[in-house]
Amino acid sequence: MPKKELKTSRRLPSPESLSKLLPLVKPYLGKICLAAVLLLLSSAAGLAFPQIVRHLLDAAFVSGDSSLLNRIALGLLALFGVQAILNAIQVYLLTSTSEKVVANLRTHLFAHVIKLSPGFFTEQRTGELTSRLSSDTSILQTVLSSNLSEFTRQSLFLIGGIVLLTLTHPTLTLTTLAVVPIMVGSAIIFGRALRRASTGVQDRLAEATGTADEAFAQIRIVQGFAAEPEETRKYSSHIAEVISAAIKRARIRGTFFGVLTFCGFGSIVVVLWQGGRLVLAGQLSAGALVSFLLYAMYVGGAVASLASLFGAYQEASGAAKRIFDLLGTPAEITSDPDATELPKPILGEVALNNVTFGYQADQDPVLHDISLTMHSGEVIALVGRSGAGKSTIASLIPRFWDVTHGSITLDGRNIKEIPLAQLRTVIGSVPQEPSLFSGTIADNIAYAAAGVRDNVSREEVIVAAKAAHAHEFIERLPNGYDTPVGERGVKLSGGQRQRIAIARVFLKNPAVVILDEATSSLDAESEQHVEVAMENLLKGRTTLIIAHRLSTVRRADRVIVLDRGRIIEQGSHLQLMDAGGLYSKLYRSQFRDGEFATLAGLEA
Repeated sequence: MPKKELKTSRRLPSPESLSKLLPLVKPYLGKICLAAVLLLLSSAAGLAFPQIVRHLLDAAFVSGDSSLLNRIALGLLALFGVQAILNAIQVYLLTSTSEKVVANLRTHLFAHVIKLSPGFFTEQRTGELTSRLSSDTSILQTVLSSNLSEFTRQSLFLIGGIVLLTLTHPTLTLTTLAVVPIMVGSAIIFGRALRRASTGVQDRLAEATGTADEAFAQIRIVQGFAAEPEETRKYSSHIAEVISAAIKRARIRGTFFGVLTFCGFGSIVVVLWQGGRLVLAGQLSAGALVSFLLYAMYVGGAVASLASLFGAYQEASGAAKRIFDLLGTPAEITSDPDATELPKPILGEVALNNVTFGYQADQDPVLHDISLTMHSGEVIALVGRSGAGKSTIASLIPRFWDVTHGSITLDGRNIKEIPLAQLRTVIGSVPQEPSLFSGTIADNIAYAAAGVRDNVSREEVIVAAKAAHAHEFIERLPNGYDTPVGERGVKLSGGQRQRIAIARVFLKNPAVVILDEATSSLDAESEQHVEVAMENLLKGRTTLIIAHRLSTVRRADRVIVLDRGRIIEQGSHLQLMDAGGLYSKLYRSQFRDGEFATLAGLEA
């Protein structure tokens, strides 16, 4: 079914969104404080520049002292040199700190999302989640690295400039500041519009990323149906929406900056005109007028920059809200705080006690009052038509979903009372269509122990591969166990991927094994080898087989027949054949010429 877009709130983002970054920033407060001190000194040097220019001009045109002029010029060069060094160190400190903060945020976000239940990912498009990790966090990085520094600098220029303007000439100061309310009002009005437009761009971009991600993930389906033009059309449609939203944002930005530019330079013209009249009247020196104009430009530039940064803050606040909304998504499946580990050895006895389950609260349950006990070492096969609930049972045991009513126990303890990590560690699964991670064959087999220990020896990997009858084909590959498998294992055949997945389970050595017809993708020769491996794998383990092939069913100690979420038959193969029920009908409809064929309609 189509996945839903990742919804974000349209409410105005509050400062709380950005304030939630503070715990991530706290470890770097020392560097940030040092950068703030350097920024303060750099800004002070900048504010001193107009005063030095004032004395330089007065020395040149009033006193005629050339040596004073030389000293002031050299002093200016020294001042700019010191300011450059301070700025370089300050920019390095803030930029390096922002990189670390955003890296921690991305890691924290990824660690949270990856713990969410499979149900969350069935509702969301992975491309949009990826966009949150990349695009939105990049916006925050810009705020922390450059915008924060610029905001502080411009605030100091604004406050210091106003103070020095007032000391120089209070009347001209009032003329200069008359434009500030207009610029502030423009910032508020345009800033809100800019935030909404920027949120629209990010949302449309996330949708485009989601479409591309789905097409790449299903590339064989896309190309198999010659649907490249259709996928390109859908992606182009999303990109057109991105462009439309971006053009709207650009229009708002352009108008905003146009207003700020006119107000800023217009005020300077008025100050120049009024100041010129004062100079002509002998009430103000030329040097004082120039320094006043420089301070006026500082103030006007500071107001314009702060107004612009307000817009950037609105964008960042929206991005922060989307990120922290995602971080605030609760994990539906978690370990109970009072959960305790099962004592070893783990026997692997699994029991479903009056289990009822539905994926949605407003929909009919998929399972109805299921009671089933799988004894230690027993092999159970689940048989039934498509939608009968076989795969659902297999997903409930490792708690990918929680039961709606009833309970599931492992070795007599409710699985909700067992730490989630231990529960899933003792359960091994081989899906019908296994997907591998990009990396080497050895990496993919060793992945079985990823949640238990860091290092797996090459010898352990080889032993597992041999047990799964994968060692022979791996050795024939150009780089053996170091051969890259490509994304999702596309460089290997279906049968080879299946045997790598089986090797994982051998390495994991679980007490409970769930097989979703693990030999279905193998050719006849490979299946013969893997059947022997499967016999070894199942020894001493509780095994649940989602059965599609009758040869698999005959291996089971007990066959459970499901129909519409209820158990309607159970027993051995021969018992069910003699009973003449649904199992017998399904079996006989597929049994011909002494060969076992796939049961029609028995997909998971």
